[in-house]
Amino acid sequence: MKENTSEPSGEQQTLAEEADAASPALEELQKSYDELKLAYDDLNDRYLRLAADFENYRKRMARELENLTRLAIEDLAVELLEVVDNFERADRAESGGLGEGMQQIQKLLMGILERHGIRPIECLNRPFDPECQDAIAYVPSEAKEGTVIEEAVRGYCMQDKVIRCAKVVVSKGKEE
Repeated sequence: MKENTSEPSGEQQTLAEEADAASPALEELQKSYDELKLAYDDLNDRYLRLAADFENYRKRMARELENLTRLAIEDLAVELLEVVDNFERADRAESGGLGEGMQQIQKLLMGILERHGIRPIECLNRPFDPECQDAIAYVPSEAKEGTVIEEAVRGYCMQDKVIRCAKVVVSKGKEE
Protein backbone atom coordinates (compact mmCIF):
# COMPACT_ATOMS: atom_id res chain seq x y z
CA MET A 1 0.00 0.00 0.00
CA LYS A 2 1.27 3.40 -0.88
CA GLU A 3 1.39 6.21 1.76
CA ASN A 4 0.02 9.59 1.01
CA THR A 5 2.95 12.00 1.45
CA SER A 6 0.98 15.12 0.69
CA GLU A 7 -0.92 15.02 3.99
CA PRO A 8 0.97 15.27 7.27
CA SER A 9 0.76 12.47 9.72
CA GLY A 10 -1.01 13.04 13.02
CA GLU A 11 2.24 13.41 14.89
CA GLN A 12 3.57 15.99 12.44
CA GLN A 13 0.36 17.88 12.61
CA THR A 14 0.46 18.00 16.42
CA LEU A 15 4.06 19.34 16.36
CA ALA A 16 3.08 22.00 13.84
CA GLU A 17 0.10 23.05 15.96
CA GLU A 18 2.30 23.25 19.08
CA ALA A 19 4.88 25.33 17.18
CA ASP A 20 2.13 27.67 15.97
CA ALA A 21 0.81 27.97 19.52
CA ALA A 22 4.34 28.58 20.93
CA SER A 23 5.27 31.11 18.27
CA PRO A 24 3.44 34.09 19.89
CA ALA A 25 4.95 33.16 23.26
CA LEU A 26 8.46 33.00 21.72
CA GLU A 27 7.91 36.31 19.98
CA GLU A 28 6.80 37.85 23.28
CA LEU A 29 9.89 36.45 25.02
CA GLN A 30 12.13 37.77 22.26
CA LYS A 31 10.47 41.17 22.51
CA SER A 32 10.92 41.22 26.31
CA TYR A 33 14.55 40.16 25.90
CA ASP A 34 15.19 42.92 23.36
CA GLU A 35 13.56 45.53 25.63
CA LEU A 36 15.62 44.36 28.62
CA LYS A 37 18.80 44.38 26.51
CA LEU A 38 18.10 47.96 25.41
CA ALA A 39 17.39 49.02 29.00
CA TYR A 40 20.59 47.31 30.17
CA ASP A 41 22.64 48.94 27.41
CA ASP A 42 21.15 52.33 28.27
CA LEU A 43 21.89 51.91 32.01
CA ASN A 44 25.39 50.64 31.30
CA ASP A 45 26.06 53.61 29.01
CA ARG A 46 24.74 56.02 31.66
CA TYR A 47 26.89 54.34 34.31
CA LEU A 48 30.03 54.62 32.17
CA ARG A 49 29.32 58.28 31.40
CA LEU A 50 28.67 59.00 35.07
CA ALA A 51 31.90 57.26 36.07
CA ALA A 52 33.84 59.29 33.47
CA ASP A 53 32.15 62.51 34.59
CA PHE A 54 33.03 61.78 38.20
CA GLU A 55 36.67 61.08 37.30
CA ASN A 56 36.82 64.37 35.36
CA TYR A 57 35.22 66.17 38.30
CA ARG A 58 37.75 64.66 40.72
CA LYS A 59 40.67 65.74 38.52
CA ARG A 60 39.21 69.23 38.05
CA MET A 61 38.74 69.64 41.81
CA ALA A 62 42.34 68.51 42.42
CA ARG A 63 43.59 71.10 39.89
CA GLU A 64 41.42 73.83 41.43
CA LEU A 65 42.67 72.98 44.91
CA GLU A 66 46.25 73.12 43.66
CA ASN A 67 45.57 76.50 42.00
CA LEU A 68 43.92 77.88 45.14
CA THR A 69 46.86 76.74 47.23
CA ARG A 70 49.30 78.31 44.78
CA LEU A 71 47.32 81.59 44.81
CA ALA A 72 47.30 81.64 48.62
CA ILE A 73 51.07 81.15 48.69
CA GLU A 74 51.46 83.80 46.00
CA ASP A 75 49.41 86.35 47.96
CA LEU A 76 51.47 85.70 51.09
CA ALA A 77 54.70 85.88 49.12
CA VAL A 78 53.82 89.26 47.60
CA GLU A 79 53.28 90.64 51.10
CA LEU A 80 56.50 89.11 52.39
CA LEU A 81 58.42 90.58 49.48
CA GLU A 82 57.85 94.02 50.97
CA VAL A 83 59.79 92.86 54.04
CA VAL A 84 62.57 91.56 51.79
CA ASP A 85 62.64 94.93 50.00
CA ASN A 86 63.05 96.75 53.29
CA PHE A 87 65.95 94.48 54.25
CA GLU A 88 67.63 95.23 50.92
CA ARG A 89 67.05 98.99 51.27
CA ALA A 90 68.47 98.97 54.79
CA ASP A 91 71.50 97.02 53.58
CA ARG A 92 72.12 99.54 50.74
CA ALA A 93 71.59 102.51 53.08
CA GLU A 94 74.19 101.14 55.49
CA SER A 95 76.57 100.48 52.58
CA GLY A 96 76.49 96.75 53.18
CA GLY A 97 76.61 97.21 56.94
CA LEU A 98 73.43 95.37 57.76
CA GLY A 99 73.89 93.72 61.12
CA GLU A 100 74.65 90.01 61.26
CA GLY A 101 71.33 89.24 62.93
CA MET A 102 69.41 91.10 60.26
CA GLN A 103 71.35 89.27 57.55
CA GLN A 104 70.42 85.94 59.14
CA ILE A 105 66.74 86.94 59.22
CA GLN A 106 66.94 87.98 55.56
CA LYS A 107 68.58 84.65 54.60
CA LEU A 108 65.95 82.73 56.56
CA LEU A 109 63.14 84.63 54.85
CA MET A 110 64.66 84.08 51.39
CA GLY A 111 65.10 80.36 52.18
CA ILE A 112 61.41 80.08 53.06
CA LEU A 113 60.42 81.77 49.83
CA GLU A 114 62.73 79.54 47.78
CA ARG A 115 61.26 76.38 49.34
CA HIS A 116 57.90 77.51 47.99
CA GLY A 117 59.32 78.03 44.51
CA ILE A 118 59.63 81.80 44.81
CA ARG A 119 62.84 83.18 43.41
CA PRO A 120 64.18 86.58 42.36
CA ILE A 121 64.30 87.54 38.71
CA GLU A 122 67.83 88.36 37.60
CA CYS A 123 67.78 91.67 35.73
CA LEU A 124 71.04 93.60 36.07
CA ASN A 125 73.17 93.85 32.94
CA ARG A 126 70.60 91.90 30.94
CA PRO A 127 68.33 93.03 28.12
CA PHE A 128 65.10 94.69 29.20
CA ASP A 129 62.21 92.18 29.23
CA PRO A 130 58.72 93.72 29.47
CA GLU A 131 57.29 90.32 30.48
CA CYS A 132 58.95 90.53 33.89
CA GLN A 133 60.24 94.11 34.21
CA ASP A 134 58.69 97.56 34.42
CA ALA A 135 60.98 100.33 33.20
CA ILE A 136 60.78 103.31 35.55
CA ALA A 137 63.43 105.34 33.71
CA TYR A 138 65.55 105.39 30.57
CA VAL A 139 68.92 107.04 31.12
CA PRO A 140 72.05 107.52 29.04
CA SER A 141 74.92 105.26 30.09
CA GLU A 142 77.95 103.38 28.87
CA ALA A 143 75.88 100.19 28.72
CA LYS A 144 74.33 99.01 25.48
CA GLU A 145 70.92 100.47 24.68
CA GLY A 146 68.06 98.42 26.19
CA THR A 147 70.22 96.94 28.98
CA VAL A 148 69.00 97.04 32.59
CA ILE A 149 71.52 99.12 34.53
CA GLU A 150 69.75 99.45 37.87
CA GLU A 151 67.16 97.50 39.80
CA ALA A 152 64.98 99.77 41.96
CA VAL A 153 62.70 96.96 43.14
CA ARG A 154 63.53 93.32 42.58
CA GLY A 155 61.06 91.16 40.68
CA TYR A 156 60.05 87.65 41.71
CA CYS A 157 58.51 84.61 40.09
CA MET A 158 56.84 81.54 41.55
CA GLN A 159 57.59 78.43 39.53
CA ASP A 160 57.33 79.92 36.02
CA LYS A 161 54.82 82.68 36.79
CA VAL A 162 55.90 86.27 37.43
CA ILE A 163 54.25 87.36 40.69
CA ARG A 164 55.90 90.78 40.79
CA CYS A 165 57.66 92.59 37.99
CA ALA A 166 61.02 94.16 38.69
CA LYS A 167 61.14 97.95 38.54
CA VAL A 168 64.25 98.79 36.58
CA VAL A 169 66.26 101.59 35.03
CA VAL A 170 67.15 100.93 31.39
CA SER A 171 70.09 102.29 29.40
CA LYS A 172 69.45 104.58 26.44
CA GLY A 173 72.99 103.97 25.32
CA LYS A 174 75.74 106.58 25.10
CA GLU A 175 74.55 110.15 24.99
CA GLU A 176 75.90 112.00 21.97
